[in-house]
Order: sequence, then C-alpha cells, then structure tokens
Amino acid sequence: MFSVVLITGISGSGKSVALRLLEDSGYTCVDNLPVRFLADFIASARDDAMARVAVAIDVRSPGELAELPAAIATLRAVGTRIRVVFLDADTNTLVQRYSESRRRHPLTDRLQRSGKPASLLDCIRVERELLAPLRDQEHVIDTSELTPGQLRAWIRDLVQADRQAVVLTFESFAFKRGVPRDADLVFDARCLPNPYYDPVLRPLTGRDAPVAAYLDSFEAVRQLIDDISAFIRKWLPRYMEDTRSYLTVAIGCTGGQHRSVYIVEQLAQRFADHKPLLVRHRTQLPEEHA
Repeated sequence: MFSVVLITGISGSGKSVALRLLEDSGYTCVDNLPVRFLADFIASARDDAMARVAVAIDVRSPGELAELPAAIATLRAVGTRIRVVFLDADTNTLVQRYSESRRRHPLTDRLQRSGKPASLLDCIRVERELLAPLRDQEHVIDTSELTPGQLRAWIRDLVQADRQAVVLTFESFAFKRGVPRDADLVFDARCLPNPYYDPVLRPLTGRDAPVAAYLDSFEAVRQLIDDISAFIRKWLPRYMEDTRSYLTVAIGCTGGQHRSVYIVEQLAQRFADHKPLLVRHRTQLPEEHA
C-alpha cells in the first residue's frame, strides 16, 4: 500500500535524524520540499510505483506554510495515506543544541532582511508562531529529553503502526525534567511509595522483578493502576469517535525510573489487545544504551 510520512516541526528538534531513519528503512525521502510541490511529488511517486515516501517540510521551505494543512486534507480526501509527525522541543533544549552545533537558525536571514530582531530566541519564537497550525494536525513528539537513538526507535515504531486505528501510547517520564509536550493525558505517580529509597532497588528500574514485586505489594499502587486503566477503558472509545489518530498517556514520577516505568509496563499488559500499542520510556533505561 502506498503511504506517505510528512516530517515537520521546530528547527533543531531532530527532523534530520528522523528523515535519515526513514531513508535507512526503505523510504524515498525528500527534504525541504516547497509546499506547492507536495501534491505533484506524491502523484509522481505513486505513478513511479514507489511504495513509501517521506517528505520534510518546515520553515526552510519556500511557499506558504499556512497552505499545508489544507494540502494535507486534500490529499487525504482523495485517499492518500499520509502520516504527519511534528517534532518539537522546549526552548532551552533548542538553544543548547544550536550552541553545540554552532549552526544558524534558518529564519535568521529572513528576519534580518525584514528589519526585525533576529536573535536565536527571536527566531525560535517566530518559528513557533509560523508552525502553530501544523502542531495540532497529527502526532507530536517532544524530543527535549531524547537521545538520537531513542528518537530513531520512536519514529520506527510509529511508522510501522497501523494508521486505521488510534495509536495508543503509554509513556513514562520524570517530573523533574518537565511534563512531555506530546502528552494527551498525564497521571502523577509521585504519591506512591518510592523504591529509590531502598539501596538495593535504587539502581534498578520499574521493569526489574524486585522493583515490580515491591510496588505490587502496596494497595495504593494497584489501585492507581486500576483507576487509570478504568479511565482509559471508559474514554478511549470517545477519542476514537473524535477521529483522533493518536492518544499518548503519560505517567510521571520524580525520576522516571521506577514507579512510572512500572505503571506503564502494567498498563501495556492490560491494553495488549489494543493494536497498535506503543510503549515509551523517556528516562534512558539500561538496555536502551546499546
């Protein structure tokens, strides 16, 4: 089946990493495509019997970005299977990445020519304003705390998921690093007993049997999992009726290593019958270092 992945988002959020992963996965990729050429490129790719194509469009692309939502809607109306992935990151992370790469923001020259302030913070602010209509189109991935390896894994999982049903994602995170920008529903597990204070359990994660046994011994932990599960069971059909394509349920604890990870793994087991189902852990767990 012919399918299209459209990568967009804030400069410095990882679009190049995502596009390279798609290229390595067999997609025909085009970066910085003008909006006005999107429909023609997709039509040409279909005529040439290409099965999978990926396109990156952002503020570097000539043309009116305001026209992109309508272009996407038109393509879907004629039966094109197109998945939109918006990559985002918080401003502090973007500033740090630009400092490390020493690259100029793509809006710098444009703002200078128009006589407007063109500091990095000004460029990021204007870019967010320009891309605001796109951010609400589809699936948002907040890359602020992700390594390139994690982002590649998340993109790989996402594009392999079946677009016909709501992609349900359970995601653990650390409140000390902030709530993920891609979360639709957020639940707080910091009220639960913390394995961190047990020296034996501290180096482990919520996926390790000793931590799981410790947390499962508390009625409050079991009750919170039951309550979250019941809430999702009740409201997931409504999200599906709303033609939503993605639902990300984020579970947070202080460090994102024990309680939130355990609850996410338990919820994933309870919703194993839902396809497609994705599991994400924002804190880099040991086996993710490979």
